[in-house]
Amino acid sequence: MITVVSDTHATDGHRLTGRTLDAVREAELVVHAGDFTTESVLDAFEAETGSETDEEGEFVAVFGNNDDAGVRGRLGAERVVDRAGVRFVVVHGHEHDETSLSLLGRQERADVVVVGHSHEPGVRQGGATTVLNPGSHADPRWYRPAHAELEPAGEGLAGRLVAPNGEAFSEFDVPATGRE
Repeated sequence: MITVVSDTHATDGHRLTGRTLDAVREAELVVHAGDFTTESVLDAFEAETGSETDEEGEFVAVFGNNDDAGVRGRLGAERVVDRAGVRFVVVHGHEHDETSLSLLGRQERADVVVVGHSHEPGVRQGGATTVLNPGSHADPRWYRPAHAELEPAGEGLAGRLVAPNGEAFSEFDVPATGRE
């Protein structure tokens, strides 16, 4: 499973609870679209995913507009990762609009652009690319708290947006386009 989270906005821990915590622990790949806020929060995610020991899943993350210099020094603004025949490009999104996200997806030959920043969980088609915002599991603001879970299915991935209480409130498919 691939678990996608964003916008933790914490000072000292990962703020993962319920199904979101379980999904991060079960994942082969955890993607974080930025706004940890501090290095100790980034460290907590690395410890939870086991990425600092290479014993568990892989952890891929970018920095967001609210991350401090320590986080920015350890993470880039953009990452590309391939998994289950699907190419992901990950950005926080504070420097992008819908058009530039679509162009970024095309430029990187990505099937999915993962973006955070707005805290609004949702999935939309940006041209030939799926744009996925997992929302925020810990600081949802006026939206519902959420994360995304993706599983291999046929020639792509089957995904769902899930609340920390385990309620799946949106399902979607991500086709593998073979643009690699």
